[in-house]
Amino acid sequence: MATSWFATHWLAVVLFSAYAMMLVYNAVRGAKEAGVEGYYVGGRNLGGWVIGISFFATFASTNSYIGHAGKAWELGLPWLVFGNVLVLFTWVSWRYVAPRMRLYSEQLQALTLPDYLGARFVSDPAPQHPLRLFSALIIVFSSVLYLIAIFKGAGHLFQLFFDLSYAAAVGVTLVIVMLYTSVGGFVSVVRTDAVQGMLMLLGCALLFYFVTQAAGGVGALWQLADQPETAHLFTLDAGMPFVVLLGIALSGAMKLLVDPRQLSRFFALKDDTEVRRGLWVSLLGLLFIFACLLPLGMYARLILTGVQDTDLVVPTLVANAAIFPVWAADFLMVAIVAAAMSSMDSVLLVAASTLQKNLVMPFRKTQRPVGWTRWFVIVFAVVSAGLALNPPGDIVQITIFSGSLYAVCFFPAVVLGLHWRKGNATAALSSMVAGVVVLLLWLVAGLNAHLHEVFPALAVSVAVYWFISLKTPSAGKVLD
Repeated sequence: MATSWFATHWLAVVLFSAYAMMLVYNAVRGAKEAGVEGYYVGGRNLGGWVIGISFFATFASTNSYIGHAGKAWELGLPWLVFGNVLVLFTWVSWRYVAPRMRLYSEQLQALTLPDYLGARFVSDPAPQHPLRLFSALIIVFSSVLYLIAIFKGAGHLFQLFFDLSYAAAVGVTLVIVMLYTSVGGFVSVVRTDAVQGMLMLLGCALLFYFVTQAAGGVGALWQLADQPETAHLFTLDAGMPFVVLLGIALSGAMKLLVDPRQLSRFFALKDDTEVRRGLWVSLLGLLFIFACLLPLGMYARLILTGVQDTDLVVPTLVANAAIFPVWAADFLMVAIVAAAMSSMDSVLLVAASTLQKNLVMPFRKTQRPVGWTRWFVIVFAVVSAGLALNPPGDIVQITIFSGSLYAVCFFPAVVLGLHWRKGNATAALSSMVAGVVVLLLWLVAGLNAHLHEVFPALAVSVAVYWFISLKTPSAGKVLD
């Protein structure tokens, strides 16, 4: 049976072999970068093309290819608003966050987001300051959540394509990403992302083409509006109140402004010219990806029946030989794996570097910080893969909650901290704590069924930061 599978899917074998060789090559190149700065941020000498591709490849993972693409089955046409909000916030991130974050990180020698927050708001240089520690804990926790979602998506894909158990499929994903991320560091991650990003763009085009063809053409979507059981998909509140959907879009989009894995790309840019170049690369890349992916769940309504888990919509379509010819399915399997890896490697590196730099080193000086960071990459990968065997929700639920945490904790300190001279550690830390408390209370009370939790939590977080900043002396360092 194995021989028959290899004979049928020889293209997948060839592509996987070439892909693995590329991973090994970039890992070896990345391992040659000297010192902590080279491993964490590529020596701050990377161009806009490679960082721009890495930016959209890192953001659009299996949460997009599998989670977001399938969610339109349930949420209908309003789900397309999600993509529009993400594209808008991509522009905002590169226009208003990237230039000053690049300058701050360089001048203050910040390698992680807690480094930036400490240098920006803390007059006391002590690395054990609560602001640094709390922000690092948020990053570690949210990173694990996000990794669980990506492992879940990649696991479903391998499960259906290779006819493996779900646990074995998660294990395959674990081995691949753990090895090249731990060895190569940031340069390996970004260079690999550049190749993975191109695979992702081609994969999106193939997905959209074959799914729409199987559904009866691009215009066939409107047939759903004439069927009683699917007509609701074209209403404003198709699968949930529209204000809740907007909250989901906002919490996802806010990650583009404050997610440490996205911000780390800005740390590595060489100069402002590369910032401008990276803006257009990332903007056009995400626009194309979401235009292709977000409608797929609705087209699937014309092809599939009895879908219970929207995370299985795309894997089921790809595994159907009547929809995708073998060569297309083989290529898509590699492309979606590339999408998973492009996010996993970034999240793993950010989580491991933050744990080492901001939670371990303040209390225990190590002689080999890069070596310890490599081990922490492995630890995070293994723990997240284990938790993904029994995940706490679907892909969209997990990633959106992770995004909400980042938004309410880091938006005031990052965005306002970059553009407003006032502020101090008390304001930044208080806004984080207040935002998290309101976020959790809103969820526990069940109020998120009427208004997404990110709205009240973010409002409280910003208000606390603003009020305390006005009433107390400013501290830390600001750009001239």
